[in-house]
Amino acid sequence: MVEQGIMGEEHLYMAVATAKRKLTYADFERIPEDGQRHEIIDGEHYVSPPPNHSHQVIAGNLHLLLGNHVRAHALGEVLFAPFAVRLSEHDAVEPDLMFIASGHQHLTTERHFAGGPDLVIEVLSPSTRRRDQNLKRKRYELFGVGEYWMIDPVAQTVTILRRNPESAQFEDVAQLSTGSFRTPLLPGLEIPISEIFRS
Repeated sequence: MVEQGIMGEEHLYMAVATAKRKLTYADFERIPEDGQRHEIIDGEHYVSPPPNHSHQVIAGNLHLLLGNHVRAHALGEVLFAPFAVRLSEHDAVEPDLMFIASGHQHLTTERHFAGGPDLVIEVLSPSTRRRDQNLKRKRYELFGVGEYWMIDPVAQTVTILRRNPESAQFEDVAQLSTGSFRTPLLPGLEIPISEIFRS
């Protein structure tokens, strides 16, 4: 389903949608840059408007908190949108932030990361909330994301999901609004909730 026309190539994607063919990563790469976020999830095209101010402040806070620690301890790299994650042939998403451990950096190309990142972070917004909480959560789980954080700017909460190595499914670790938390992915880092929402 095409949620919104794509400038300059609307006819191509409308024809594809009419034929009910699942879109692929190759289709994703042909989408022209128009200032919006385009993703293909299970072969369907989704378009999101640019993020608002509070979304960007939160994403920036997280990038500083995680990125400085990751760099100081040579743990890997922290990347932020827009940068594609090619989960599968029919799934190309652009999470707000992702952590890629040093042992997985070989899966990063100049254009995308191939597979499920070690950590994916989405800052919920009115236009993407349901997609992040449901559809993308399921795809992240299916394609091997190690940990998934959903940041809610309205409730000012952090929901943490972590892959169970035995079941390969996400488990609800916590939903936090105060205090701080840690992740085994980033040894030595304590993340205060107040710093995530600091304006």
